[in-house]
Amino acid sequence: MKATPEPGLAAGRLRILAVTNLWPENGSYRGIFVQRQVSALRARGHHVDVEVVAQSRGKLDYFAAAPRIRRRVRSGSYDVVHVHYGMTAPAARFAGHPVRVLSLYGSDVNAPRQRLMTRLGWGGTRARIYVSQRLAATAGDDAGHVVANGVDFRLFRPGDRLAARQALGIPPTARVVLFGADPARPVKGYDVFRDVLAELSRRDPSVRELVLSAPGQPEADLVRKYDAADVLLFTSRPGSEGSPTVVKEATAMGLPVVSVDVGDVTEILDGVRPGAVVRFPPGPVDGTARADLVRELADRVGEVLAVGQRADGREKSGWLDEHLVADRVAEIYRSVLRP
Repeated sequence: MKATPEPGLAAGRLRILAVTNLWPENGSYRGIFVQRQVSALRARGHHVDVEVVAQSRGKLDYFAAAPRIRRRVRSGSYDVVHVHYGMTAPAARFAGHPVRVLSLYGSDVNAPRQRLMTRLGWGGTRARIYVSQRLAATAGDDAGHVVANGVDFRLFRPGDRLAARQALGIPPTARVVLFGADPARPVKGYDVFRDVLAELSRRDPSVRELVLSAPGQPEADLVRKYDAADVLLFTSRPGSEGSPTVVKEATAMGLPVVSVDVGDVTEILDGVRPGAVVRFPPGPVDGTARADLVRELADRVGEVLAVGQRADGREKSGWLDEHLVADRVAEIYRSVLRP
């Protein structure tokens, strides 16, 4: 007797429900990498619906969302339920769909309380996707897939630096160091960035900061800031990152990056010049350890500024194109759908 093909496999197009607590709302960039993966899958011909958990509904929705997800699964004829971020996993665990894929991004593995929520929703997943090898190793998951979040290479491409600076009101002779996050979020390490910038300014008064994050800013301004900067200085705390999107966007833009060793930045920046990865000291970042970290970061940024040229990262990071990443994710879907 000839077997009936699994839904979606015969035509190559799949029906997917993405369940996530990471999604841009009210002009924010929270979860933009999930949105972009969804868009890339749709561009490849797949049907993707999105169910957002918590966020504007509040934290209680982590527990209240399960019936809503279950109703949506029953009416949607989905091939796969793809759960993005471990905090969302318990709400989707009893959704009534046999094929669940779970993507893990950083704090859902590294932070103890979030790791507990992840483990509560872990059971029954057919595949787990980690955005970095380091994250998979931390989770102790030898069966996990490693797929870094992709980048829109058509949007993030090198442009005219002088025109970008003129649009942003930045003098052409300034040495611009970009901070790639919201300074109000402690895990992003703006305190370290600020100290490094102070040291750089002491050495060269033309050094100034530029902050990438701004509520509701258009993507065009985001791209302009990458174009206008001389270097991205990334100072997030260890354990807070899985696969930093801004590092990959900067690399695609040809912007040099100096970063502490978090997430997968070592792999992303491997062989990319100019640029550097600096080890974050173990234990509390204070006293001599902090002074040493600030000095080394300032030295590495100073070297990039002295070179004064764009990095060759775009040529070396084509594997991060979001459409290629979407194809890899779709192949994971197909692998768990096969008998």
